[in-house]
Amino acid sequence: MVKIAPYGTWVSPLGAADVARAGTAPSWVRRFGAEVFWTEGQPLEGGRSALFRHDGARVRRVLEAPWNVRSRVHEYGGLPYLVLGERVVFTNWDDQRVYLTDRDGTDPTPISAEPSTPQGWRYVDLVAGPGDAEVWCVREDSSDYRELVALPLGGGPARVLGRTHHFMTSPQPSPDGRHAAWIGWEHPNMPWDSSELCVAAITEDGTLGPHRVVAGGPRESVCQVRWEAADSLLVMTDPDGWWNLHRIGLDGSVVNLAPGEHELGGALWQPGHQWFAQLGRGRFAVLRTNRLTVLDERSGTVTEVESDLPVWSNLDADTDGVVVATAAGPRSDWTAVRLDLSTGELEVLGTPGELPSVEYLPEPRSGMFDAPEGHRIPAHFYPPTNPDFEGPAGELPPLLVCAHGGPTSHYVPALDVDIAYFTSRGFAVVTVDYAGSTGHGRAFRELLKEQWGVADVRDCATVATALVKEGLADPGRIAIRGGSAGGWTAAAAITSVDTFRCATLRYPILDLTPWADGGVESHDFESRYVEGLVGSLPEHRDRYLERSPISHIDHLAGPVLLLQGLEDRVCPPAQADRFVAALDGTGVPHAYLTFPGEQHGFRAAATIAAAAEAELSFYGQVFGIETDAPEVGLHR
Repeated sequence: MVKIAPYGTWVSPLGAADVARAGTAPSWVRRFGAEVFWTEGQPLEGGRSALFRHDGARVRRVLEAPWNVRSRVHEYGGLPYLVLGERVVFTNWDDQRVYLTDRDGTDPTPISAEPSTPQGWRYVDLVAGPGDAEVWCVREDSSDYRELVALPLGGGPARVLGRTHHFMTSPQPSPDGRHAAWIGWEHPNMPWDSSELCVAAITEDGTLGPHRVVAGGPRESVCQVRWEAADSLLVMTDPDGWWNLHRIGLDGSVVNLAPGEHELGGALWQPGHQWFAQLGRGRFAVLRTNRLTVLDERSGTVTEVESDLPVWSNLDADTDGVVVATAAGPRSDWTAVRLDLSTGELEVLGTPGELPSVEYLPEPRSGMFDAPEGHRIPAHFYPPTNPDFEGPAGELPPLLVCAHGGPTSHYVPALDVDIAYFTSRGFAVVTVDYAGSTGHGRAFRELLKEQWGVADVRDCATVATALVKEGLADPGRIAIRGGSAGGWTAAAAITSVDTFRCATLRYPILDLTPWADGGVESHDFESRYVEGLVGSLPEHRDRYLERSPISHIDHLAGPVLLLQGLEDRVCPPAQADRFVAALDGTGVPHAYLTFPGEQHGFRAAATIAAAAEAELSFYGQVFGIETDAPEVGLHR
């Protein structure tokens, strides 16, 4: 029998441990012959990243603890491994050196030199060099100097291939070994603002000759490149404002294979990410805003592939028509998959964690909300979902508004156990693609230009207000939550508008000037990111002070919960420390939880579970809801 109980108090089979187990989402799925490899987080092993392979019959773990297959380049990492025949090459997190092993992970041996300081050299985006005798990759040192290097598999010193830009990625030798291609960009641009595709001849000594730019430039972003033949490249770039797939010849020819206002690429946060793969005969597997499609250049069409798992990421494929990737659905967690396009057979390769009945998992309702400024705001609404409970007549549920990180990113309508943890207890949740989000073309991304902390806050408030008007949320019980740049948006919202009753800030940016001005409290990759989001320095220094949430403690609309990793080099704990110090004694209820050993984003099971329980307890205390979480102490 269905019980009537206040929203937020419902008894749920989803616990904090289930949220922690969901931290195993696979990534970097690649095909190597008949086998499929991928990495996968291990929350119960301290959050390390393990390497797996599916040999056609079953899943095997390639590397046991303590090996951690993860790169630190740009602090966000990227493609950390490569398979060459029977050999596997990978970057190990602890020392950031590159190691060589076999497909069973036997006795890994370093092939990169030991740096003079711990993690002093970091490697990412590993690809096979000409003849498979060496590995090409990006090397970053502790002074933020980057170059393309070759690591001989047989040992010996690295050979520097070349350096053309402050940031470089995607080194690609041509099929005939005569040329190389790569992507580069300079401060203050981010790769999605402006980047260049470079091509150079490989000289007799194996280094790169003078380069020329064949794609990209001001307000054009190249996010993926692959050689198609010795004289042509396949390039995902956006000269017309949308990431489309192009063929670019060394003779200067450029052909858009399927022109249209569709986003077939994405923001290059992590080197090595893939949005397209060749299928042969003029056909390509392509991700259109995380939907698997087939692009046919003969007809110039992009056709969606029907699948039980409609949300896809980071794909790979071959001319046999078999695609591998990570995939998920509204009620299916992320897993590694293999899809045969000729038969439609979808095989789940990984082993997703056990979840309760789908009846406890929310079905998102995707929609668009009208912004007063004229644009439309995409969002996914997750209603309270629990077959055992209903809310009292006349009561509306509390609403959690989620602001994504980046901010150059977007949400997808895939299962998020963190969201289900709350909806199964009677909360409503909405994820907002505010102005600046990806997946909707360059013009939408650039709506956030110099408007960070304004347009993003406004769009989140607009969506929350619209849901209240629709009778889907209690106007007096609305929270905003986010991590990293999403934490910034949540903090900016709770200090500038009165829509939200409270805010949860995970590893947030709170003080712009030290984060942006010379990267005093940030890292090189993003040290000038804010110039495009807020304004150039020193001309707009006053704007940095005015936008920073730490400058407006006296305007807080309600309580705040801060969750911070103590080894975070992207959003360092010093920011949260100052914010909390300014809060102490103000009378505003707040809680501050720190987690030793955690970097940017939580990976260990104990941390993830503690953060989920703290957040539930926080909302319970603020909204007057009796929850099943251990109480987190609020200070004033």
